[in-house]
Amino acid sequence: MNAFEGEIARYNGAGLNALDIDTIQVNIGLRCNLECAHCHVVSSPRRKEAMDWTTMEYVIAAAEKVRAKLVDITGGAPEMHPHFRRFVSALHKKRLPVMVRTNLTILLESGFESLPEFFRDHQVELCASLPCYLKENVDSQRGTGVYENSIQALRVLNRCGYGVEQHLPLNLVYNPVDATLPPNSVELEADYKRELRERFGIEFTRLITIANMPIGQFRSDLMRDGKLEAYNQLLQESFNPGTLNGLMCRHQIHVGWDGRLYDCDFNYALKLPVGETFPQFIKDFDPDLLMNRTIQTEFHCFGCTAGCGSSCGGALVE
Repeated sequence: MNAFEGEIARYNGAGLNALDIDTIQVNIGLRCNLECAHCHVVSSPRRKEAMDWTTMEYVIAAAEKVRAKLVDITGGAPEMHPHFRRFVSALHKKRLPVMVRTNLTILLESGFESLPEFFRDHQVELCASLPCYLKENVDSQRGTGVYENSIQALRVLNRCGYGVEQHLPLNLVYNPVDATLPPNSVELEADYKRELRERFGIEFTRLITIANMPIGQFRSDLMRDGKLEAYNQLLQESFNPGTLNGLMCRHQIHVGWDGRLYDCDFNYALKLPVGETFPQFIKDFDPDLLMNRTIQTEFHCFGCTAGCGSSCGGALVE
């Protein structure tokens, strides 16, 4: 029993089990036009891993089987995958709701300029990374010039109706630039809306706050700066049992680019697949088994239960 399992056992007397599969999250590839300091899957322009079309078809079939409320497409920059538009179009044709996690800047790259209209025509929900409304914080985390390009991309999306029309949601994602927990999401969202509206006339739907997990590049940075132990202690001491029912791992399955199944994208980053007694690949998808699986946990799971909680959908409690 690891430290996280020991903590939750104090409240439910057992481990952590899945409750249902509302969402199928799929990482279709690790290639990205950016190389961000906080990226837990270490995406970059040099990565070549990409999901093949046959595996994408298995994902579509699985989403149909459970009538998924959402197919959450991520990467890398998922838009750079050669089958990206084909995949989204196939899901839309099956009337499966689609959300794409975009870094915004890709929408300005050559060959990708028509994506905002494509998203609009296929009623894709967008979840866009903007870790701060201040230029210096964004550029320090994601690279020089990223802030200005992100603002330009948001303006393009607004002109297409995203963040303006109710049926075209544009959600922004915040994560701390340092070894702290996200602040209150309601208050921070109000700050974001005020600043982006007053400075640039930009509108968006809602703000999603996500804690930085002590894995990947962020873990390396913490170790370099001598802050890993203190950050891990902060996560553990901030454990909130009120977050347990809403944890994303209990309501989704994550599909890696090679079709392997994980409880969440953080476990994917750590190469910690679903328990060995359950189907391991999307081609063997069995919802009856997977909906009742035991979740694989390690110390990083404290990141999702700290404070107001954290998930790919934002804070779990207010």
